[in-house]
Amino acid sequence: MNLERCRYIVVEGPVGAGKTSLARNMATRLNCSLMLEQPEANPFLEKFYEDTPRYALSTQLFFLLQRRHQLQLMRQENGFSQSVVSDFLFEKGQLFAAVALSEPEHGLYRQICEQMPLDAPAPDLVIYLQVSPEVLIKRIRQRGNTLEQNISEDYLRRLAERYMQFFHEYDRAPVMIVNSEHIDLANSIADFDLLLTRIDQMRSAREYFNVGAS
Repeated sequence: MNLERCRYIVVEGPVGAGKTSLARNMATRLNCSLMLEQPEANPFLEKFYEDTPRYALSTQLFFLLQRRHQLQLMRQENGFSQSVVSDFLFEKGQLFAAVALSEPEHGLYRQICEQMPLDAPAPDLVIYLQVSPEVLIKRIRQRGNTLEQNISEDYLRRLAERYMQFFHEYDRAPVMIVNSEHIDLANSIADFDLLLTRIDQMRSAREYFNVGAS
């Protein structure tokens, strides 16, 4: 795979996986536009982490509308004619909804999505940062983001499992599955360069990048 020919690259993973840092680094290296999720703009998110059952639906609906707006802006500004790196898949709403919503709420959410289709383009490449729940919990506690401090460990475990299931079935784009527990893609140039080299060597639609603990 030639990264320079990729017009739309997505970095994905559960909360705490490091997707935003990697997306920023890739956009800088490849001289691409950057499209980031904006969780700080969601007025329900902090309450969601404190009382998930009560605020799950409003939180997910806000993110759905936010992603629709971001997609519209990107199409208006350059129509994806300029290369874009993003830290989220537009389909991720269904993933989070399956974890956070009750069965009736999930049914309602699916109906709303059917009535408001995103019609998002398929990425040229998805980089999925796979991290164990234990490492996610440790990273979130260490980075001290106020919004995230009330995330329950059970929620993170269910989310990590759902991500693994999602990407086991995902086939809209080539996927590089990265075990990011023992590499520092945010701060280590050597680790970052190693990942880019591995991506350039991709020859199939699903490949794995795993660096063991030292």
